[in-house]
Amino acid sequence: MIQWVELTVFTLLFGLVTVLGFVASRWQRGDTLDHLDEWGLGGRKFGSWITWFLVGGDLYTAYTFVAVPALLFSAGAMGFFALPYTVILYPLVFLPVLRLWSVSRVHGYVTPADFVRGRYGSSLLALLVAITGILATMPYIALQLVGLEAVLRTMGLNGTGFLGHLPLLVAFVVLAVYTYQSGLRAPALIAFVKDILIYVVILVAVVYLPAKLGGWEVIFGAAEQKMATTNPNTGQPTGSILLTANNQLQYITLALGSALALFLYPHCITGVLASRGRAVLKRNMIALPAYSLLLGLLALLGYVAIAAGVKPITNGATGRPDTNTIIPVLFDNEFGSIFAGVAFAAIGIGALVPAAIMSIAAANLWTRNIYKEYLHRDANPAQEAKQAKLASLVVKFGAVAFILFVDPQFSIDLQLIGGVVILQTLPAVAIALYTRWLHRWALVAGWVAGMGYGMYLLYQIPNVAAKKAHFGGSALTLDKLDLLGWQPFAGSTLQIYVGFVALAVNLLVAVLVTLVLRRTGTSAGADATSPQDYHADEGSSRVKPVTQSAAGH
Repeated sequence: MIQWVELTVFTLLFGLVTVLGFVASRWQRGDTLDHLDEWGLGGRKFGSWITWFLVGGDLYTAYTFVAVPALLFSAGAMGFFALPYTVILYPLVFLPVLRLWSVSRVHGYVTPADFVRGRYGSSLLALLVAITGILATMPYIALQLVGLEAVLRTMGLNGTGFLGHLPLLVAFVVLAVYTYQSGLRAPALIAFVKDILIYVVILVAVVYLPAKLGGWEVIFGAAEQKMATTNPNTGQPTGSILLTANNQLQYITLALGSALALFLYPHCITGVLASRGRAVLKRNMIALPAYSLLLGLLALLGYVAIAAGVKPITNGATGRPDTNTIIPVLFDNEFGSIFAGVAFAAIGIGALVPAAIMSIAAANLWTRNIYKEYLHRDANPAQEAKQAKLASLVVKFGAVAFILFVDPQFSIDLQLIGGVVILQTLPAVAIALYTRWLHRWALVAGWVAGMGYGMYLLYQIPNVAAKKAHFGGSALTLDKLDLLGWQPFAGSTLQIYVGFVALAVNLLVAVLVTLVLRRTGTSAGADATSPQDYHADEGSSRVKPVTQSAAGH
């Protein structure tokens, strides 16, 4: 049954951000939007406040609002991995992002693959980084759309077959059109509205709901009781509110692997490169952990939903219970229609902002590192911008295809599978910010080994809920680790994050091949950067003026 009041409030707020999305094309604009510096990086002049909302907007996504509480609701303590990973993240990336900003402003780099191209003089390595970024972004955009779909389903838009996805496609087309017109300025402006709504909803929820349900003791008691019940699909306990012997290693590797992966994502790097200077980034790295507090409070709503007796809505398109709907259903049951509508709008807009940034980042990669490098080397800035706009549409439709065909057990696995992919660029991007010791051909060999082994391991993981044999998640039991027929952990039930294993293989191969190539004297390629480039700040004579970045390629 359609919830008309909630749907009306949702539509009004959704309409507001749509208008803002179109107005954004005239906000702080330069001479033209027909340039990647302007369309894809917002003129590279965002200050502290805009950067804080923009980077927060693309890091704290439907993954935060829908997927993390859904994982706590379904599996218990394992879902809290998202908290330590956002705590260790900012100290870990504080210095590398400053170096990346500086070298990118000196040379006019728009993407991480641009940097790799300049650092190693290798168009092949840059191509691999670009393809990896685009592939990793697809499931992440898909996760945003899953979050939006969960909200629409809760409001009664839950048709069967293709109709089950129709409202999502409508919202998606709106997103595609204003992103096409306004570029990065659209999500930057909308992020203000999104974050204000989210903060209001979460603070009300974590104060009001526990008081209504009898306090946190009752909530944790209900969660513990549910986790002790047997999962009919596996014959094992549903989960645990404490980590178990089998999932502690997975928890550690997942937290560390996710922290290493996050700022390798093209959309995160786009937020960094759009900022005005190093001081802006320093302030943001200090202030962004405020979002981690929000994430912790939000995650606990997964347990609140258990205490409230929430039952996930059956997905009309697949016929299975959709755990992504538990937070929307919780709000629908416990709040009045108007406030529930506001909460749904917050989640929906919280999905659109990062989806827009992600599609722009992937479009920049396509344009600079595939189209301009291989298809149209003489493309002018206007042609680059047009190509990026078109690519941003294609990427979004790729994400919709991901939802329709992959269908993992937990929506969070969409992000974690993307993490396995993007981690394979760590040696070529993050390590290269400090040293060129790893040989460019060794980095290619490491990428092939890590990506191939990572995909092989992901293929081995079944999806118990959907009764599919492959690509069911990112947690691998150690007894499935197979090295050319040798199983070093045969019989072990411990689980580990696939991305961590694949990255270890990547680094090992890269180091060994580097040692061999250095012995044989194979050319390491020319480095277009100099040590001083990694410390330049706004106002420096080394910094290239905005809208001259096309010359840096």
